[in-house]
Amino acid sequence: MKAPCIIANLAKIRENARCVLAACEKNGVTMAAVTKVVCAYPPIVEALLEAGVPMLADSRAHNLARLPQTRPRLSLRPSDPLMASETIEHSEYSLQSELIAIRALGKAAQGLEKHHSVILLIDLGDLREGLYHRDRDGIKKAAIAIREEPWLKMAGVGTNLTCFGGILPDDRNLGTLLKIARSLQRELDLSLPVISGGNSSSLHLLFEGRLPRGITHLRIGEGLFLGRDTAHGCPFPFLHQDAFTLVARLVEVQDKPSKPEGTSGPNAFGEYVAFPDQGPMRRGILAIGRQDTDAEGLSPRDGRVRVLGASSDHLIVDLSRAPEYQVGDALAFTPDYGALLKAYTSQYVFREREEDEWTRFW
Repeated sequence: MKAPCIIANLAKIRENARCVLAACEKNGVTMAAVTKVVCAYPPIVEALLEAGVPMLADSRAHNLARLPQTRPRLSLRPSDPLMASETIEHSEYSLQSELIAIRALGKAAQGLEKHHSVILLIDLGDLREGLYHRDRDGIKKAAIAIREEPWLKMAGVGTNLTCFGGILPDDRNLGTLLKIARSLQRELDLSLPVISGGNSSSLHLLFEGRLPRGITHLRIGEGLFLGRDTAHGCPFPFLHQDAFTLVARLVEVQDKPSKPEGTSGPNAFGEYVAFPDQGPMRRGILAIGRQDTDAEGLSPRDGRVRVLGASSDHLIVDLSRAPEYQVGDALAFTPDYGALLKAYTSQYVFREREEDEWTRFW
């Protein structure tokens, strides 16, 4: 096996997808599987389709273009008006918040003779994208602008929570989204089938049966692939957390001190770091670094191994409790979201997949 590499267990991804889908169907929710963390890697996308995912979503046109057109594709990031044609060409739905982008999309859709559905984004307090929820006149104006474009259709409203401001979804903010949807339906005589209640941070509400009635859509990525409750930072026990494995090889194993010697200054990234003196240490260097992954987001599968840190091209580990490892040996890690995102984005990390028949009950 070439290394470094990121390995996707397709069986576990399918099982996670089917479990989330079952909860969605029970609650009348459509799930859009967000593929951006794996850069729309085709074998993973195929596994999602085999699991029955009804919609695919990504934030980048390059990834959206790779997605099969057998399912509706949702563009997650509000469009650059100058890139409106790419949004129309590579997606059937998009999240939007700016009038200039809406008009550009309308023009592009007309030019390509392709109808396009828009989900109007509402900012419920997380302060990332979306029309601020208190700006009801602005929200209404944007909805009217969508309706006036003959090649656009207003599919509904949506929101994004947790990603920037750390604001969790709850009855209050999702209730506000539902009130805004009802107001637009009443005042503008609109049919809004899509009420998109956020991302993986809403999964715990779904699984606990506490997702407010009327939320009809969720955009799920991290919870689907890593099986984690992103709202509270804990695993869902009925989902797999180990569907991905990052593998790298040792290129150096040496006995050295544990504390650097000499006058301290900033490291290559401008950081001031301090290491306690723990005596002699068996130190290993793996051929992977910050250009490829996030060292802080890697959990060694061998519990005796400890990650010390990383530079651009080197991951340093403590092998004192696992002295049998030698140069050329491979170590395996479970990545968190940030580490997984960088691993799939890096052109220096090989991509592999595996199948197994091991099935967990839930």
